[in-house]
Amino acid sequence: MQMSKTEIPSIRFRGFDDAWEQRKLENFLEVSGEKNLDGTFTRDDVLSVSGELGVVNQIEFQGRSFAGASVLNYGVVGTGDIVYTKSPLKTNPYGIIKANKGKPGIVSTLYAVYHGKGNVFPDLIQCYFEQDARVNNYLHPLVNKGAKNDMKVSAENALKGIVSFPKYEEQMAIARFFSVLDLLITLHQRKFEKLTNVKKSMLEKMFPQNGSSYPEIRFKGFTDPWEQRKLLEIADKVTEKNVGLQFVETFTNSAEFGIISQRDFFDHDIAKLDSLGGYYIVRDEDFVYNPRISTSAPVGPINRNKLGRTGVMSPLYTVFRPHDIDATYLEHFFKCGYWHSFMNFNGDTGARSDRFSIKDEVFFQMPIPMPQIEEQRKIGKYLTHLDNLITLYQRELEKLKSIKKALLEKMFV
Repeated sequence: MQMSKTEIPSIRFRGFDDAWEQRKLENFLEVSGEKNLDGTFTRDDVLSVSGELGVVNQIEFQGRSFAGASVLNYGVVGTGDIVYTKSPLKTNPYGIIKANKGKPGIVSTLYAVYHGKGNVFPDLIQCYFEQDARVNNYLHPLVNKGAKNDMKVSAENALKGIVSFPKYEEQMAIARFFSVLDLLITLHQRKFEKLTNVKKSMLEKMFPQNGSSYPEIRFKGFTDPWEQRKLLEIADKVTEKNVGLQFVETFTNSAEFGIISQRDFFDHDIAKLDSLGGYYIVRDEDFVYNPRISTSAPVGPINRNKLGRTGVMSPLYTVFRPHDIDATYLEHFFKCGYWHSFMNFNGDTGARSDRFSIKDEVFFQMPIPMPQIEEQRKIGKYLTHLDNLITLYQRELEKLKSIKKALLEKMFV
C-alpha cells in the first residue's frame, strides 16, 4: 500500500525517512486498572491535570487537596503513564491527554489512566495531543456529552481513534526535543515572573508609605526627607480643544497597553470625525487619566503619552501636563498603588459601575511624594530598566511559544 504525503511531516530530524503509520491509539496504549487499594499513596499524592502544566501534584498546583475522604479507589499513575481527564476546558471541550513526567501519584476515578506499550515513547503522546485542534479532532468522534457537560466515554473507547506515529527512535528524538524547548520556555517564564514580582515589590518600597517622609528602599547617597506636593502644583490641566480639527488621530488610554492609537486598540476608529472638535488635544509627554475601572486599574489608569506625536482624546478623560518634576518618575509613581487611597476616599464608582467618579478640582488635590530631582531621575531610570528587562523576557517567551506552536504543527502529521 502506497503511503500518502500527509503521513510524512514537513519537518523532521535528519536520518529519519520512513513514512508514519496510521493506527488506533489502542495499539500504543493499554488501560491501567491499578488502584490504590493498599493505601500506598495518600491525599498528598493526588495529581491534577493542567492544560498548560500537564500532570502536576494537586496541592502544589491548586494550593490544597480536593480529594475525598478515602483515596483507596483512586487510580495509580506511574511516571510515564498517560492520563486522560474527562473534564471540559475552554479550548478543549472533550478533555485533554497528558503524560506524567513527574513522580508517581494517584488520580480520581474521573480520569482514565494508561500504560504505554513497548512501541511508544510516553512523552510523545503528550507532544502529539498538545495542539488543541489535534486533541479536539481526535476526541470529538469518541465522546458523548452528558446533560451535566460530563464526558460519556469509557477508558477503552477513548483509545479507538486513529493516530499517526513514527517508529520508536524518531518518537524519542521528537519528544526529547520538545522537552528541551519546554525547559527553555519554563526558564523564561520564571525569569519573567521573577522580574515582574521585583517590579511590584519596588513600586511598593521605593515610595514612602503610611504618611512617612522616607521610602523603605532608596539609592545610596540620598538621605533627605521627601516632600509632598499637590498634583495641581506640578501639573496643569489641559483644556485645549481640537478646534478646526487640527488633529484627527484619536488616542485611547488602556490599563494594559497605556496610551495608544484608538485604531490600534479597536482595529478601527470609534470616534466620529465630526465630534473630534470637542476632544482634548494630547501632546507628546502629556498624562491622561481614564476613569474606566478594571481589575488591573481599580480606580482607573493614569498613563503618559509616549507615542512621540499629538492626538486627541474624549473629554471623558482628564489630561494634564506636568512641570517641575521628572516625567519618568511620575509615570512610574502612577503604576504603584500609593494614590489609590486618595481616589477611593474622595471619589466613587458613580452611577456606572465600570467608571470611577471624581471632580476635577478634587483630583488635582492629589498628594504627590517628591524627592529631589536627582533621586527622581534615578528612580525613574531604574524602574524603566526593569520594565525593559520584563519586556525583553516577555518577547522571548512569546517567541519561544510561537516556535513551539509552529513545530507542533509541522513535526506531526
